[in-house]
Amino acid sequence: MIRTAFALLLLATTTPAAGQSPLRYETPDGWVERRPESPMRVIEFQLPRVPGDAEDAELVVFYFGGSGGSVEANLERWIGQMEQPDGRSSFEVASTIGFEANGLAVTVLDVAGTYVAPVSPASDTRFNKPRFRLLAAVVETSVGPYFFKLTGPNRTIARWDQPFGAFLRSVRVE
Repeated sequence: MIRTAFALLLLATTTPAAGQSPLRYETPDGWVERRPESPMRVIEFQLPRVPGDAEDAELVVFYFGGSGGSVEANLERWIGQMEQPDGRSSFEVASTIGFEANGLAVTVLDVAGTYVAPVSPASDTRFNKPRFRLLAAVVETSVGPYFFKLTGPNRTIARWDQPFGAFLRSVRVE
């Protein structure tokens, strides 16, 4: 199913320049689209947990009107949101790949560990979620980068790893 990534409520704050088309994508089966929790979020998905996991995974797509920092700065920030139980740096265990999809440069980060991101922007309170995995991507478009952040328990993310890749390969700006 092809969907528009812009909720009507967010059009005023996230629509690209006049004459530009919004982000398009194909939603994998099983993903549940939710209303974004904040105006910084373009779209959100709940990815159902696998049996035995305590919670579902969450995919959030952000667009900041063409800004939002470099690919490298975002990769570094995301890696910093994970800690390793053995004390190693998450930079040692993180992996990245890059590819082109529909004429767009896509950079994907994969890092597992304990999820310790702030619970909200500028918050001093942090999550403490062991055995989590973060898959994140920057998709560079003509109207600026889109930022995709998928977090959840390791086994649930493993279940959705392939569909997430297919989802990223379907992204386009029309």
